[in-house]
Amino acid sequence: MNDTKNGYVTVLWEASAKAGREAEMKAFMTAAVTPSRNDLGNIDYEAHEVEGQPGTFIIYERWENRIALDRHLNAPRMQELVPQLLELMEGSIEEGIRLLHPFRPVQ
Repeated sequence: MNDTKNGYVTVLWEASAKAGREAEMKAFMTAAVTPSRNDLGNIDYEAHEVEGQPGTFIIYERWENRIALDRHLNAPRMQELVPQLLELMEGSIEEGIRLLHPFRPVQ
């Protein structure tokens, strides 16, 4: 993951719940959002459920820089949450990660 020109890092993460665990995963993610918003260097941290696709979730995150993102990912709280999340979701966490790099038209 690379910092953007102005320093911030944007992450889009998508995950789907295992069949029958949709509500459980939504509750789990709801509980995890607020602490992440309070992490040092967080700009935005928003959880969404995809319309028409119950159990498919997207988290949009923006961090001041890569150091802030790494600090978030390596926080003891996050290390504890990962095994619990893997029990609820299909596939791996890494499969759903996308980095966004902003661009603007030349003025």
